[in-house]
Amino acid sequence: MAADSLFNKILIANRGEIAVRIIRSCKELQIPTVAVYSEADRGALHVRAADEAYCIGEAPGSRSYLRGDTIIAIAKKTGCDAIHPGYGFLSERADFAEQCAAAGITFVGPNPHAIRVMCNKAAARALAAEVDVPLIPGMQEYLTDEGQARELAATIGFPLMIKAADGYGGKGMRKVERPEDLSKALRAVTSETLNSFGRSEVYMERYIENTRHIEIQVLGDKQGHIVHFMERECSVQRRYQKMIEEAPSTIINDELRRKMGEAAISIARAVRYDSAGTVEFLVSAKTGDFFFLEMNPRLAVEHPITEAITGTDLCKEMIRVAAGLPLTLRQEEIKIRGHAIECRIYAEDPDNNFFPSEGRISCLRTPGGPGVRDESGIYEGLDVPIYYDPLLAKLVIWASTRERCISRAQRALSEYFIKGIKTTIPFSERIMKNRHFMAGDYDTTFTDTSFVKEDAAREKPHLDLALLAAVIKTFRRDKVRACKNIGISDATTPAAQSGWKMSGRVKR
Repeated sequence: MAADSLFNKILIANRGEIAVRIIRSCKELQIPTVAVYSEADRGALHVRAADEAYCIGEAPGSRSYLRGDTIIAIAKKTGCDAIHPGYGFLSERADFAEQCAAAGITFVGPNPHAIRVMCNKAAARALAAEVDVPLIPGMQEYLTDEGQARELAATIGFPLMIKAADGYGGKGMRKVERPEDLSKALRAVTSETLNSFGRSEVYMERYIENTRHIEIQVLGDKQGHIVHFMERECSVQRRYQKMIEEAPSTIINDELRRKMGEAAISIARAVRYDSAGTVEFLVSAKTGDFFFLEMNPRLAVEHPITEAITGTDLCKEMIRVAAGLPLTLRQEEIKIRGHAIECRIYAEDPDNNFFPSEGRISCLRTPGGPGVRDESGIYEGLDVPIYYDPLLAKLVIWASTRERCISRAQRALSEYFIKGIKTTIPFSERIMKNRHFMAGDYDTTFTDTSFVKEDAAREKPHLDLALLAAVIKTFRRDKVRACKNIGISDATTPAAQSGWKMSGRVKR
């Protein structure tokens, strides 16, 4: 489609791999792009990839990527008629979408009303209840004080979850097992959400055991048409942060997929949703019952695996519907083709409790071949800052079956080499070889339970060999010292090894 049917120029209000991803889609649509960057990102890949780039402030996000007024000023200065926020930063800020509109700039995302409702988790739960979508038992308003929390906890029951109003990325969440732990957990979540998101509102809901995290990708236009693109499985998590996703899910059959798709569209339609978004559910691994969790009113981090199995460029579709064009896809035309897996590559050390890693990438080798897609924001020689989310890249694998997809992922990960910093590539390699994952038998507790046990068992033989080697080395050393002290040679001494003893030649 020609650029004159869409936008003259788009500013990407983000960084890293998602900024690069958006720039690529814009180039294919022949739309010029403008990048913004902090002082720490002066040499970033998205800066090099865009047609123009402008510094917007100091390294911390609050002084750069969250400065909406500065970003809008640059958009106007450079002649941009649209801003794409990506995910994170300003992507879920209804006030920023309104500021764009007031400046005559199109926000490439949902309308402010949809953002405001869906980013308020209590309001989102209330809306889901209105359209008869199943909910996890819990609150539909925010907590006012600890006394109210104790009263409601007795009604909800334990274990329960305390969640931040604006939480995402695994932040602002605590599981509470016992009543005596409630007060401490409440203070911790309130403090974390205030520091991370600038708001202290929290709510509570029942913790459902043995669940799978399943989400439905939706896309709507300004004419009221909404479709879904099937499901993604996001149950491989660490501290509620997604690590590996796959599509389709191994536990979703056609009937459950239809019901969840209809539920997702009902929620999207209720807020007049007009962009790409994700409706998230928890599914009981025992009963197959599903419950609404939340909706992310933006492009999802894991959107590439949906693109892989449906053949749709969701980023391009976002731009088209933002320009006012109607959807060209009908629900019955959207089919699942094959299987896809995404491994998130973080700048973290998986062998040191996933401690963040920073520094210069001294060597980089990325995988290739059929069905391999590397969504990256890095290059050899890049200095990785510690100020932002540690996501470096996403390795996206597609194959005709799940078994072949896992095999291809194993091969691709073995080819992925990043030197200079620690990454989660080894973690992903171990997941791809884990028997529970390979069988599709896992839930949201997987990385803390069966995976940890199996991973420890896998490492134990290597540990045993290392200990045995150390014992043998120590024994030989002590034996040589003892022999020297009494004036004799031994088979392990240099003299004996050269064929000599004190009394003469050693027989061979």
